[in-house]
Amino acid sequence: MWVAGVRALMLQALHPVALQGVWQRSDFRTDPTGRLLRTADYVAVTTYGSPAEVEQAAARVRHVHARLSFTDPATGRRHRVDEPDLLLWVHCAEVVSYLEVVARAGLPLTRADADRYLAEQVRTATLVGLDPADVPASVAQMRRYLAAIRPRLRAGPQARAVARYLLWPALPDRLAPLRPLRPLWLPVGALAYYTLPDWARRAYRLLPEPPGTQTAVTAALGALRTALNALPTTVYNLLFDEATVRRADAARHRLAAAGYDVSRGLQGLRRPASRPPGRTHPNQPAPHG
Repeated sequence: MWVAGVRALMLQALHPVALQGVWQRSDFRTDPTGRLLRTADYVAVTTYGSPAEVEQAAARVRHVHARLSFTDPATGRRHRVDEPDLLLWVHCAEVVSYLEVVARAGLPLTRADADRYLAEQVRTATLVGLDPADVPASVAQMRRYLAAIRPRLRAGPQARAVARYLLWPALPDRLAPLRPLRPLWLPVGALAYYTLPDWARRAYRLLPEPPGTQTAVTAALGALRTALNALPTTVYNLLFDEATVRRADAARHRLAAAGYDVSRGLQGLRRPASRPPGRTHPNQPAPHG
């Protein structure tokens, strides 16, 4: 999911108008690592948070978006950052990146699983103000959307600057103890880049592509997934602030209280034996509410 999240940001940067919203009205250039971690936190909240936590986070995002606008230097036109077509691109680039990268890393997913995931994520899109009727809710719908928007995407100097940063991000002072581990980011950034669509990598032209690259990338994704899933939660907790860690703990407590076995972490919930009788999926509500 780390690889997929970075890949999503690289893909999102290829939309020249959406990129201007980030470039002009966010703190990406002054605090890019903070921006990256806050984005990861929002994804975590909307994935594992309680309904109250999710609505609170979404309301905060809508409030910020409603106050921001920017000018497209190519056209001189003024845009709001919460224009539906821009929000839709950001959403689709994110969820398709999670789906494609995690599947390629070895998570067994059927076509029905993929359709279900995209349909579930429609609700996430509505949190930022999108009309659910406009959001792709299946693999077929997503493919049609991506094909339609492809001619509008390109890699200008600013998009390349974003991608370069994501390949080798700086660490803020509060993460100074982790600086000796910074080289461990290299495989995450490189794999995020190499999992972009062929046309996107051709547009960026940031890393070489010797023969056999994609075969090696698939193998590396599987190895990285296995290694990251084996890391203790305490390692991940070093990256996030206290509020994020508390929300993660609360999510585990809610699942345990509902009867799930969380002793193997959240990824362990895929095991049928980890679920209470009568439920086939962690998101399925308990009997009688």
